[in-house]
Amino acid sequence: MPFYVHCADAREKIKNIPTASVDLILTDPPYNLSSYSTGNMKFSWRKEINNDLADWDNTDFHPYEWLEEFKRVFKPTGNIFCFCSYNLIGKWHETFDPEFDTFQFMVWHKTNPVPKFRKAGFLNSYELIVCMWNKKHKWNFGKQSEMHNFIESPICMGTERVKHPSHPTQKPVRILQHIIRIATDPDDVVFDPFMGVGSTGVAALKLERNFVGIEVDTAYFTIAEKRLNLTNNQSRLPL
Repeated sequence: MPFYVHCADAREKIKNIPTASVDLILTDPPYNLSSYSTGNMKFSWRKEINNDLADWDNTDFHPYEWLEEFKRVFKPTGNIFCFCSYNLIGKWHETFDPEFDTFQFMVWHKTNPVPKFRKAGFLNSYELIVCMWNKKHKWNFGKQSEMHNFIESPICMGTERVKHPSHPTQKPVRILQHIIRIATDPDDVVFDPFMGVGSTGVAALKLERNFVGIEVDTAYFTIAEKRLNLTNNQSRLPL
């Protein structure tokens, strides 16, 4: 399947995406959680726990800055799914709810969240996904059990987890595929302006969707491009 990826600042590069060309915007922008961090936790007997995320989370993300371009590039039948955290869901709702016929959210329950050895609060065992669409949107539910707005899976780990460079919020392909299946058809266009290490693209290509991605970090972009090429090559192998 075709994919088109760009190493660039998405705030500028998105302006080159053709109007009404995208069937699904599926992305994982910064959460603005760095100001809440108490620093990484180091242990003598295991890998340190990353509370500081990464430098990219120190740049404030404002949902309202993306409204007009998101509305411009996606089709009337399209859908928007964006991962977010508790501190931003209100801002997403305030900005996007008045502009779309429907604003809802999904909950991803992480069955193996990062432990809290000091037992100072709840485990961070969920993430939110805000969802927006209009009345003509595409929807591929096959049965009632697929219509739950609650998804469970482990966090990204094992051979799927990119080690170099490490991405602290890499999403499992399984979760991304679930969203792509219910919101698009084969040959549709999936767009991720915060591509990271390319997991959305991998999920899209595996399901025979086209993919457009943007990533500003050159290290992440390089590994994302490699993963996408590998996925494409594997999909072309004879059965």
